[in-house]
This record gives sequence, C-alpha cells and structure tokens, in this order.
Amino acid sequence: MGSLKMPLLVLLVVLAFVGWNSVFQVNERELAIKFQLGEIVRSDFSPGVYFKWPLINNVRKYDRRILTLDAKPEQILTGEKKNVLVDYFVKWRIDDVENFYRAFGGRELDAASRLAQTIKDGLQAELGNRTIKEVVSGDRVTIMSNVTRNADAKVRQFGIEIVDVRIKQIELPTNVASSVFERMRAERERIAKEHRALGEKQARIIRAKADRERTEILAGARRKAEEIRGAGDAVATETYAKAYGEDKDFYQFYRSMEAYRNTFSSKDDVLVLEPDSEFFQYFGNAGTAR
Repeated sequence: MGSLKMPLLVLLVVLAFVGWNSVFQVNERELAIKFQLGEIVRSDFSPGVYFKWPLINNVRKYDRRILTLDAKPEQILTGEKKNVLVDYFVKWRIDDVENFYRAFGGRELDAASRLAQTIKDGLQAELGNRTIKEVVSGDRVTIMSNVTRNADAKVRQFGIEIVDVRIKQIELPTNVASSVFERMRAERERIAKEHRALGEKQARIIRAKADRERTEILAGARRKAEEIRGAGDAVATETYAKAYGEDKDFYQFYRSMEAYRNTFSSKDDVLVLEPDSEFFQYFGNAGTAR
C-alpha cells in the first residue's frame, strides 16, 4: 500500500501542474496572443478565462490601456533655419496586438523608439514651414493636431494608435535665444515708432482742424460784429438826422457841448483860438449863439 502512495502523489502533482498551465485569464486591461509552438494561433481574446495545451501553447499579454511616451526634447529646425528645443509627450495604445507583435516582437521599448522617430519627423515637417514666432506663439494647436493625425496614419500598420501629441514647451537654444530676442526687440521698437508717428500725424491733423475752425469762428464773429456795428451806426445816423431836422439850433448846441467836453476833458488841456472863433459861438455874454 505504501508503495502506491508515491506514484499517486506524483500523478496528482503532474495533474495539478497540467491543470494550472491549461488555464489562463484575460482581464479588461489586457490584450493577449496565443502561440502554438511559436506560431500565433489567436489574438482576439475578450476578457474571460481560456484554456491552452501545456508545453504546446503559450500566451503573452500586453497592456491595452493608453500609454504615455515622454520623450526627451528634440532639436527641430524652423523655417528660419534656427533650431528650437521641443519638449513633448505622446499618448498611444496598442490597437492590433498581432501586428504589434509582428512589427516589434512585442517589445514596447522598440515601439516607443519608432514612435519617437515618427513624431520627430512630423514635428520637423510642421515646424520647417514656420517662423520661430509662429511656432512659439501662434500655431501650436494646429501643429499638434497635424502631427497627431499624420503620425497616427504612419504607425497604424504596426498595430499602434496615436491618441494625442502634446507639446509641453518650446525653447530656444542658448546660442540662438539672444539673437532672436534682439530681433524681436527691434521689431517691437519699429512697431512702437510707427504708432508714435501715426499718433503725431493725427495730432497735427486735429490741431490744424481746430486752428482752422477757430479762425473761421473768429472771422465770423468779427463779421457779425461789424454788421451789428454798421447797423448801429446807421440807426444812430438816422436818429441824428431826424433830430437835426426837427430842431437845428438845439442840434448845433448839443454838438458844440459834446465838442467842448471832449476837448477840455482835463484841466491841463489848452486850446489857443481867436475869441470870435466859431468854436466859441455859444460862449457869448448872453449865453446864446451869435
């Protein structure tokens, strides 16, 4: 009886080993490939439990979630023949696990290397047609969108899908930054001078217009004053004429009094005339005109 226990124990161990190696599980985060003697026999596994032949079949699993490639900054040549350092990352995932295995032998490191080269080529194609100013401040969203679309089309044959490409930072190399900053400063100074010149021109136009309007207003005012003064003189002349016509003696007397008052307005005024001059006709003894 004791001699049978050992073979039975060995049989149980072998059966346990065979049973354990005959079952494999694929969860929702995984992709799996089933091989038979080194040849791919199935790769379309959905989440669940599956069977395989021990020693004949083997299974390799890969992450089906979105992966991140955070590559080192690349030097890219712009349309101005200036290098910029582009720091970026890529979101990607395995779309066709069988093609992925055939292309890279299932090695994610090789896939990442191919992705990095493809993205670099795409960035060079986009940045090579743009100036540094456009790259840094203007077209970043367009660049990322174009690189994502074009790179995804190139790597689909390898079973890879590029979900997104994001540029984190674009910097100028130290030897280029100073010259670019100087050129940008000169451009800003030129624009500032243009704005100042335009402002001065507008100021001169406004001042000239104001001076012209002032001259026109003063001329109009003077013309109106002369018209009013002329009308007043006409009324005064008419009034004097009517008064002269009604009482000539009184009018002559009034005009003589006005002449005396204007002539002798100061005590120091001296006038030398003949006593019987017409100017003194109202200074007679009787106080009447001679």
